[in-house]
Amino acid sequence: MERRVAREFRHKVNLLIDNEAEKDYLYDVLRMYHQSMNLPVLVGDLKLVINEPSRLPLFDAIRPLIPLKHQVEYDQLTPKRSRKLKEVRLDRLHPEGLGISVRGGVEFSCGLFISQLVKGGQADNVGLQVGDEIVRINGYSISSCTHEEVINLIRTKKIVSIKVRHIGMIPVKSSADEALKWQYVDQFVSDSGEGKGSVAGLASSGGRDNKEKKVFISLIGTKGMGCSISSGPTQKPGIFISNVKLGSLSAEVGLEVGDQIVEVNGVDFSNVDHKEAVRVLKSSRTLTISVVAGAGKELFMTEEERQREARLREQERQELMQQKRLALETNKIIKEQQEKERLRKLEISQKAAEEEERYRREIEQITAEEEKFKKEWEEDWGPKEPPKSLKTVTAEVHPAPHSKHRIDLKGVAHDQLETDDMDEVIMKQDKQGFQKYLEDFDPYSVFTPEQIMGKDVRLLRIKKEGSLDLAVEGGIDSPVGKIVVSAIYEGGAADKHGGIVKGDEILAVNGKILIDSRLAEAQATLAKAWNMGGDWIDLVIAASPPKEYNDEIPTIPSSAVSPNTHRKVFEGSAPVYRQGYLLQL
Repeated sequence: MERRVAREFRHKVNLLIDNEAEKDYLYDVLRMYHQSMNLPVLVGDLKLVINEPSRLPLFDAIRPLIPLKHQVEYDQLTPKRSRKLKEVRLDRLHPEGLGISVRGGVEFSCGLFISQLVKGGQADNVGLQVGDEIVRINGYSISSCTHEEVINLIRTKKIVSIKVRHIGMIPVKSSADEALKWQYVDQFVSDSGEGKGSVAGLASSGGRDNKEKKVFISLIGTKGMGCSISSGPTQKPGIFISNVKLGSLSAEVGLEVGDQIVEVNGVDFSNVDHKEAVRVLKSSRTLTISVVAGAGKELFMTEEERQREARLREQERQELMQQKRLALETNKIIKEQQEKERLRKLEISQKAAEEEERYRREIEQITAEEEKFKKEWEEDWGPKEPPKSLKTVTAEVHPAPHSKHRIDLKGVAHDQLETDDMDEVIMKQDKQGFQKYLEDFDPYSVFTPEQIMGKDVRLLRIKKEGSLDLAVEGGIDSPVGKIVVSAIYEGGAADKHGGIVKGDEILAVNGKILIDSRLAEAQATLAKAWNMGGDWIDLVIAASPPKEYNDEIPTIPSSAVSPNTHRKVFEGSAPVYRQGYLLQL
């Protein structure tokens, strides 16, 4: 379930965010949240990357990643989007007006959004909210309308029908050349919420932008346009509308005080005087008038209106400065994240290089150890010069048992073995492929003293040639209580080695201890060790005592023992040959 949620989340991120730095920032924010569990900080950080309406679905995709104990608070802190349309009706002729300011339009590459509400006004009372997107006005879709066209559409009817859906964000654009940005409602709305203006470039219903527009007036059946015109001063020449009567034809088509008339029925008004302008306006009952909205508004302002205009401009300036600060902070955060990503990738590359160097050194060490082992093996088991013949050996050699696994010799002090016979024994041992026990093996490095107490522990290294041909019996759960060799078959690798015989206890195979193993486990371990890679198998055995003989061992005079003999005599014990090597048992 968790993997599916994470997979869907990553798919949503890849679908809605193209910038890799912003993706990494989003993932880092979520990781930091799961470490600190600070939800307000998380939501604040998320808003920096979920910074346009198209990315708002990410809030819903992130919700399953939030622990249950925080999900209610998460819902309260994140924007409330709504796909349902809400329709309201407003009276355009209400004394207090509609009570809203809007911004946006197709010329700004965005829809039309409610940017401010008059507290207690019509729009506020019917439930409109800042951040609502206006979808339809009077039944007409406004998705392809300019800001001015929307304002004119509102003025066509007394009762205005508006359909909205709540987005929770407001477009911000200070100039036509600037990229469109978005702000959340809680970051945009002023504390008073009473202002009617909005940021320049996204004109509100106040219409402070100087934009040219055309109006069409038919004077047939009317008393007149219902407006007055005046000539501008020397510093601002032109014909301006100085007064508009309430409910007049001019008011209905959207003419306002301060609009500059630039053309009437194709006649240029740029250089006409007041008298000529009046004549042209009265010369026809059908007028096509081009005006520049608000071009001379300041010429007809009262002192109170001038002060209000100054306050609105200051408010706009403050809003622009705030947007600039937010943009700088956002850019700073993104740059920091990019620097973190650069350092992270640098660290990964350094670690990869270190790991590669460590691997190279290990390979060199392993190669060196293999060369050393090969050299030692060549020294121990490679071709050697024939051993010098022995003159005398103060022990009688009996024929080897049929199994050829151990040669037991009964020492006789006064009998001597001829040199040719000893050479024959040694040659026979060489043909069997015998290899000596590893002399530097320390059993206490592998076993505890209790495990090997009283045992003759030896390490054998048998070359893998053909089959091992060795049978075992016993086990920890058997009466024997240990793994012992039950048979050695002729011609097998164990038989050729000659260092292990029936009755020997197997303590370990290739480092795996078998002291407490069952028979099946021991057999499986032997088979696996024999069949896996490598040329050798290492067996640690506890040599079984040799067969006891009833013959008495006569005393050997010290003068009869040569310094080069191949055995040592200990009082009260019998010297025994094990495949040509004297062992003291």
